Amino acid sequence: MVHLISGHQMPIIGFGTYKIQGYDLIYTVLEAALAAGYRSIDTASVYRNESDIGKALKILLPKYNLERKDIFITSKLGPSEQGKGNAKAALLGSIQRLDCEYLDLYLIHWPGTSQYQPKDEHNRLLRKESWLDMEDAFKQGKVKSLGISNYLTRHIEELLSYCTVKPSVLQTEYHPHLIQADVKKTCDKHNIHLQAYSSLGTTSSKELISDPKVVEIAKQCQKSPAQVLLCWAVQQDIGVLPKSTNPSHIRDNFDVFSFSLTSKQMEELSHLSKEAHYCWDPSKVA
Repeated sequence: MVHLISGHQMPIIGFGTYKIQGYDLIYTVLEAALAAGYRSIDTASVYRNESDIGKALKILLPKYNLERKDIFITSKLGPSEQGKGNAKAALLGSIQRLDCEYLDLYLIHWPGTSQYQPKDEHNRLLRKESWLDMEDAFKQGKVKSLGISNYLTRHIEELLSYCTVKPSVLQTEYHPHLIQADVKKTCDKHNIHLQAYSSLGTTSSKELISDPKVVEIAKQCQKSPAQVLLCWAVQQDIGVLPKSTNPSHIRDNFDVFSFSLTSKQMEELSHLSKEAHYCWDPSKVA
């Protein structure tokens, strides 16, 4: 478990649901995840699956003798939902769709907004308004922890200059091909937990999971390349959010505590960085 500066705890491994849609599929993957031991579920308004997740959990939690308090649920504010009044309404909308009374963590999904070009200074104002809206919801008990996603150091420092509730989590792309050392240093300095997404690369790019060094270390450990990549992050106390629709992969991705990487293997993986963004690059957002 990760101890957040909000005072709450979050599992270091969460189940990602990006691009997983449709009730039947959502039910199947969540059942596999809960059976494997996942107790953290990550979604977002732009994933368009919150209602199906909420519906599935109403059936699955009792089936596994779990209650709402046993599950950590994260959702995110979409780029089109930013601004004063909008952000709080969006957060409450996520709660309603998930049918879960409160959120454990709510993030600003992207430092930019849909209304303006990335370089437009209005983005600064809108994300500030969004954060202050989210603070209101936090103070009303609608969300237990607040955070950000895809922020760079300059975005984080800007937020820290005005927030009264500090961000507990930064969720961003982080893996051996994209080691954002400056961002990690900033998070460590301010006790913000770094949570990685796309730890295995993406479905459209297999460069990371098929990297010869990753494959070599996986053979040494008698584990899959996916397990090695997830273990590399977890051994640094970096959270991970593996996603899959394959029940056996879902189980395997949770099995990262049964082995450990040597310091040499960790170092070799950490020297693979080539600044490769396989998802979104926030560097152009003002």
